[in-house]
Amino acid sequence: MQNILHLWSKYLLPVIRIVRPRQWVKNFFVFIPLFFGGQMSNTALLLDALTTFVAFSLAASSIYCLNDIVDVEADRQHPVKCHRPIASGQVSVSAAYALMAIMLILSMTVCPMLKGRSMAVGAVVLGYWIMNIAYCVWLKNFAIIDVCLIAFGFVLRILAGGLATAIEPSNWLVLMTFLLTLFLSFAKRRDDVLRMEATGKPPRKNTIRYNLTFINQAITISASITLVCYIMYTVSPEVTARFNSHYIYLTTIFVLVGLLRYIQIAVVDKQSGDPTKVILRDRFTQLVVLAWMVSFLFIIYY
Repeated sequence: MQNILHLWSKYLLPVIRIVRPRQWVKNFFVFIPLFFGGQMSNTALLLDALTTFVAFSLAASSIYCLNDIVDVEADRQHPVKCHRPIASGQVSVSAAYALMAIMLILSMTVCPMLKGRSMAVGAVVLGYWIMNIAYCVWLKNFAIIDVCLIAFGFVLRILAGGLATAIEPSNWLVLMTFLLTLFLSFAKRRDDVLRMEATGKPPRKNTIRYNLTFINQAITISASITLVCYIMYTVSPEVTARFNSHYIYLTTIFVLVGLLRYIQIAVVDKQSGDPTKVILRDRFTQLVVLAWMVSFLFIIYY
C-alpha cells in the first residue's frame, strides 16, 4: 500500500496536475451545436460530440504542458502557481515535453473515430493546438490580443462540435460564444491587475497594459453585448421556427442573472482569477446554469 501511495504522490499525481483534467469542463462547448440544434437525444450524434470533446481535451492538456514549461520561471515567483509540478520540481522539463507530445498524438488518434468527418474536425483541433502554441510562446504577451485568442479558442470548439455532428451553429451562437468567453477572460485579467496593484509586480508581462478602469469597462461592454446577442438569438425568426416556440426569450432571465453573479464575484468578491473554479465551486452560478438548461430543454423538447 505504501508503495502504491508513493507511486501516486510522486509520479501519477504530478502528471494529472499538469494535464489539468479539471479544465476539460471548457471543452463542453463542443456540445453547444447539438444542444441548441435540439439533437441531444440523438445517440449517434451525441457519441460524435463526445469523441470531439475527448480530442479537444487531450489537445488542451498538451498545451497546458507547454504553458507550464514556458512560464516556469514566472510561476516560481507566483504565490500559488509556484506549486505547479514543473515550477516545484516534481516534473522535469524534458518529461513535460514528452507528455505534451503524447497528449497531442492521443488527440489526433481519437479524431479518426469520427469516420467521414474526422479530417475536418482533426484540422480544427490541430489549428487550435497551433494557435495556442503561438499564444504560449509569444502572443500572450500582447494585451487584448491575448483575451481575443482565448475567446476564439472557444469558437473553434463550437465549430468542431458543429462539424462532428453536421449541425451548423448560427451566427448568433458563434458571436455569443466569443463575447461570453471574452467577458470571462477580462474578468480573469482583473484578478491579475488586483495582484499587480497589491504587490507592485505584474503576474504577466502584458498586465502593465491593463488597469482596473479599463478592465471594468471591458467587462461591462462585453457582458452587455453578450446579453443583447442572446436576446437577438432567442427572438430571431430562424430560431423560433426551428424550435417551434416563441417563448425561448424567457431564458434570458437566467443569462442576465448569471452575468450579474459573475460580475459580483469579480468586482465584489475579487475571485474571478479562475473561471473554471468559479463554475465548479459557486453554488449560485451552478443553480443559475442548471435553471437555464432545464428551462431551455423544457421549451425546445416539450
